[in-house]
Amino acid sequence: MGAPAERAGPEGTLGRRLRGAAGLAALAGLAWVARDVPAALGGRLTGARAERAARSPRFHDGAFRNPGGSRSMAGTPDRNLVRELLFGKQKRRPSVAVPLLRPGTAPAADAGRELNVVWYGHASALIEIEGRRVLLDPVWSDRCSPSSLVGPRRLHRPPVRLDELPPVDAILISHDHYDHLDMATVQALLGSQSAPFLVPLGVGAHLDRWGVPAGRIVELDWAESHRVAELEITATAAQHFSGRGLRRDGTLWSSWVVAGAHRKVFYTGDSGYFDGYAEIGERHGPFDVTLMQIGAYDRAWPSIHMFPEEAVAAHLDLRGGLLVPVHWATFNLALHDWSEPVDRIWAEAKARDVRLAVPRPGERVVVDDPPAVDGWWQAVA
Repeated sequence: MGAPAERAGPEGTLGRRLRGAAGLAALAGLAWVARDVPAALGGRLTGARAERAARSPRFHDGAFRNPGGSRSMAGTPDRNLVRELLFGKQKRRPSVAVPLLRPGTAPAADAGRELNVVWYGHASALIEIEGRRVLLDPVWSDRCSPSSLVGPRRLHRPPVRLDELPPVDAILISHDHYDHLDMATVQALLGSQSAPFLVPLGVGAHLDRWGVPAGRIVELDWAESHRVAELEITATAAQHFSGRGLRRDGTLWSSWVVAGAHRKVFYTGDSGYFDGYAEIGERHGPFDVTLMQIGAYDRAWPSIHMFPEEAVAAHLDLRGGLLVPVHWATFNLALHDWSEPVDRIWAEAKARDVRLAVPRPGERVVVDDPPAVDGWWQAVA
């Protein structure tokens, strides 16, 4: 008697084929979603770029280092960060939609004295200074991640589309973390803008891989400057780290000074509090306005992100005028409540008599006539 015929059903040949086809389709889908991940990881330092990095006073034993040798993760043995991330009671996202504004046309001003800041969310901002425009850390993607499928997702949409930005004179990148340097945004800006990218040492390798022409890449070490039109733009110290994959600190991180003939702006990038702020204030200050990182802090990594009170102290070290907080509201990157950073900096600014502006995403801050702080985020939280 011959062998029994295989059943055509869920447990037979047809079922196995269907499951196999479904598995192949799933793998194909994952491959499609992940197709840009290798490119998003960026490039590696080679040739003349690697040689220049190795000559930097910041480069030791094959990597960039903070002057004080601070570690990026101090660690807290009394906490389980994974458990807190999954089951913590913090309210890490707003309850309702974040209000967005469209900045519109800049108010009429004496071009030689003009100074405005438009905050687009997180660390992305536009400086309008003496008739020129400088774009900071533009990230317009839905996620700050090498993947469009996983990673921290935006808590509010960008207040304007990238193609709605006005022509800019320079694009500054503080370091290569995904919430500050985004491949899709860079590639979109290649077509819509003609400005150069000013970046810390080594970050040009990422831009190279993404198709940015060499003539539009300016790499700077700390204390090095580059003139764009009438502006002098200087890379200054920060206390942080870098890396887009498993390797850390292969590129430099920096803060930035943007100086015109009459007005000056400071942007922290990402940084812990350190004595370099007083040195920057002495050399480059006073500043009409500072854009200070206030979010994504935790006592597990106190050396690389400032607590809000430290941001106020750094602003005073820098000899700053108006303080505009950035690096909050847009991505959930730490364990604190969504609105905690700005609540804390508002309280500290009042206690230390520091001028503060807290714009809604997309709102233009005229530095000489800033909007009163109205606590708008409290209704959202």
